[in-house]
Amino acid sequence: MAEQQRVVALDRLGMSDLAKVGGKNASLGEMIRHLSSEGVRVPGGFATTAFAFHEFIDASALRTRIDAALAKLDVDDVKALARAGAEIRSWIVQAPLPAALERDVEAAYGQLLGQSSNAPVAVRSSATAEDLPDASFAGQQETFLNVIGLENVLHAVKEVFASLYNDRAIAYRVHKGFAHADVALSVGIQRMVRSDLGAAGVMFTIDTESGFDQVVFITSAYGLGETVVQGAVNPDEFYLYKPNIAAGRPAILRKERGSKAHKMVFSDAAAGRPVTTIDVPLEDQRRFSITDAEAAELARYALIIERHYGRAMDIEWGRDGVDGKLYILQARPETVKSQAGQDAQRLRRYRLDAPTRLLASGRAIGQKIAEGTVRLITSAAEMYRVNAGDVLVTAMTDPDWEPVMKRAAAIVTNRGGRTCHAAIIA
Repeated sequence: MAEQQRVVALDRLGMSDLAKVGGKNASLGEMIRHLSSEGVRVPGGFATTAFAFHEFIDASALRTRIDAALAKLDVDDVKALARAGAEIRSWIVQAPLPAALERDVEAAYGQLLGQSSNAPVAVRSSATAEDLPDASFAGQQETFLNVIGLENVLHAVKEVFASLYNDRAIAYRVHKGFAHADVALSVGIQRMVRSDLGAAGVMFTIDTESGFDQVVFITSAYGLGETVVQGAVNPDEFYLYKPNIAAGRPAILRKERGSKAHKMVFSDAAAGRPVTTIDVPLEDQRRFSITDAEAAELARYALIIERHYGRAMDIEWGRDGVDGKLYILQARPETVKSQAGQDAQRLRRYRLDAPTRLLASGRAIGQKIAEGTVRLITSAAEMYRVNAGDVLVTAMTDPDWEPVMKRAAAIVTNRGGRTCHAAIIA
């Protein structure tokens, strides 16, 4: 019997390898192999396998301890969830990687970088239950950007392995009915797209509010795309009409400029701070972060990807500030409006039974009306204060808030767009 693979190049993978390398890495390989000829650019790299993850857990004698810690856990008890998650993650980070895995990662890493030994890479997670048509798992595990050097890559691999047991990931699996032991983690290592010097964002091949499937919806902001997916900025928005995209005609139906007050850029990786968030100059805030031509090019990529997968897609992209080119960083099935079926085609209107005094206004995600006790929360550490039916009010949310999102009747934030992870999961 042939020895199991621990590391595989992305260009050797496809969607048939979902059980081996998870949804994200399988999709990256699928696009590299089948869509590069149509002009879709995806950064190259390699992935560790589910076998490598299980081998590591078993070699470290952690499986029984992890199973025992999770078997008695009530994920709705936020404090107990935090304690259990932190304990499991510490076990994993402190355990040594198997020597065979270290050797394979070192070989693949050297081949990826060639002569550019100090080139930065992204180290990303890809769970084997991730990016399924009915469950996105968006943002549940960790991503590490601007990682430089083999030693830092190997440490980031362990950190990504450990993030399978983030509080939010544990809770999300329970809420979605996945057994913890059935999910493994693959780690993807890719060359960094220098969007820290350019722009990045998210696009959907469906309107995320109405479910209208004849538009591509793009969000964009300066710097690394983490600010958009984490909901840390109010991004620019573009709506493009699919029939015009396909016909090569002007396709922008509407565009709105976001405030884009902050951007994430590279920092001093050697000092342990690989990225940092800085203010965007006012003159740049007043401009769109991508041109109309770039929005049209992204929309064309989106249609190619949607046609290949045969379903509505949720796509992350980046514009490299060095070479000026647009890259696709990942693509997964859209899991909200496209799953609603005929119900998504029905127009519903909601109204208050009686006039009330307006206290604040903003952009809505969803169409329903909610009521409840206002619960002002300053950080995720206070999540335990949120009771069922509360209206959660905070500066912004990210996937760390997943354990209480379903508990809240509504969520009000100061920042974040309609394509951030929190909006997708909520």
